[in-house]
Amino acid sequence: MSYNFYKILHLTAVFIIFLSLGGAVFRSLAADTSARTKKLVGIMCGTGLLIAFFAGFGLMAKLGIGFDGWVIGKLIIWLALSGLLAVVNRKRGLGLPVAFAAILLGALAAYLAVAKPF
Repeated sequence: MSYNFYKILHLTAVFIIFLSLGGAVFRSLAADTSARTKKLVGIMCGTGLLIAFFAGFGLMAKLGIGFDGWVIGKLIIWLALSGLLAVVNRKRGLGLPVAFAAILLGALAAYLAVAKPF
C-alpha cells in the first residue's frame, strides 16, 4: 500500500477518535445514561485508535524510520487519548476538562508529526 493510503487512513482514524471523544463529552454533559450511546461511542473510539495505530506503523515503514523521540511521544499521546474515554465515562463532571485535554493532545501530536523536534 502507498504512503498516501496510510496517511489518509491515519488522518481518518484521528477524525474518528476526536468525533467519538466529542460525543462522549457531550453525552456526559447531557447526562445521557443510554447504554446504546455509550457502546457506540466506545466502539467508534476503539476502532479509530486501532486504525490510527496500525496506519501510523504503516507510515513509519513507508518512511523507513524507527522509534525516534517524536514517534514515542505520539505513542504516549495515543495512550493518553485512549484513556480519556474511560475518564469521561467514569467521571461525568470532567467532560469539559477532557475536551480541552483532547484538544491539547491533538495539537501536541500535530506539532510532533510536523516539526519532528527530537
